[in-house]
Amino acid sequence: MSIEFSRLKRLPTYVFSSVNELKMKLRRNGKDIIDFGMGNPDKGTPKHIVDKLIEAVQKPHNHRYSASMGIPNLRKAITDWYKRRYDISLDYNSEAVATIGVKEGLSHLMLVTIRPGDVVFAQTPTYPIHPYSAIISGGDVRGIPTGPESDFFENLITSTKQSWPKPKVLVLSYPHNPTTEVVNIEFFEKIVDYAKEHNIMVIHDLAYADIVFDGYKAPSFLQAKGARDVGVEFFSLSKSYNMPGWRVGFCVGNSKIISALKRIKSYLDYGMFQPIQIASIIALNGPQDCVKEICDLYKTRRDCLINGLHKVGWEIKKPKGTMFVWAKIPEKYRKMGSLQFTEFLIKQAEVAVSPGIGFGEYGDEYVRFALIENEMRTKQAIKGIKKIL
Repeated sequence: MSIEFSRLKRLPTYVFSSVNELKMKLRRNGKDIIDFGMGNPDKGTPKHIVDKLIEAVQKPHNHRYSASMGIPNLRKAITDWYKRRYDISLDYNSEAVATIGVKEGLSHLMLVTIRPGDVVFAQTPTYPIHPYSAIISGGDVRGIPTGPESDFFENLITSTKQSWPKPKVLVLSYPHNPTTEVVNIEFFEKIVDYAKEHNIMVIHDLAYADIVFDGYKAPSFLQAKGARDVGVEFFSLSKSYNMPGWRVGFCVGNSKIISALKRIKSYLDYGMFQPIQIASIIALNGPQDCVKEICDLYKTRRDCLINGLHKVGWEIKKPKGTMFVWAKIPEKYRKMGSLQFTEFLIKQAEVAVSPGIGFGEYGDEYVRFALIENEMRTKQAIKGIKKIL
């Protein structure tokens, strides 16, 4: 039997796999590889959230099928969080939907929005699901260069003029993974004006809203006047509350777009396990001290890593947001490209990072450090890097 998996054929090679295989091979051979690769929070979920999950899971009625859009109290907690945080009033029935993490929500939204051949603009480099969700849905992705050496809005205007057919969707994420770029509310106001002029739907991923430093506060896209006319915003509890494995996210904004996402989800899933939804209500409505503690931990690790790298000759600007450091490869090794340099770091320094090329073609002069190792391990990594620099 011959079966063609045409959608899978359109996906690019997963470049991180070769790095992961090398890392595991060296670990099996006894090497102590310090791993800054995947952005997977290493600390546990705060106790009051876990306690609520345990309480909820003891009740048999919570074991039944749930609601694909999220239970009403969770959607109410989501809109209350937006009101407290950004002074944005949202209707929890028509302008909010719970998702099984952002990846699920974004992928299903693309599936219901994109027809084969529709053009989607996504940042490059960027978090892989942003372009891949469009590719899986049959869309034609055009990358808009993003990063410290790019003027994103200027690139966006140029790409719009050069694109045919015209783009249908623009996917953004700030604070940005992997480049750590941040923006102000004026940027989002320009995006809204642009979207209205060109009749484009905007999807903003606000995953790192809380992981910000040095006095910077990340704005919500929905704070921009008219944003709900053109788009939606996703948020995840993964980073802010150390809940990555729980798979809790949500989407808010334009009621027509939210309605479409609710409808496609109603065919495809029954939502999250209800005790997880109940515990998530406590995360959003409960004490927020844990969020500050998590952010402070990443700041300490950021400073430890960057200050240490500066001392050994690798100059990197401190990011104002995300749990990552986007590091331009030292000039001596830049011609290697990010994949070969990453393999070199693992073998010679016993340090694993993510190659920039894995996030898009414009990332090949960079590698990404995820701040998931403690200070002692980070200092050990710097000693290894010093040997090769």
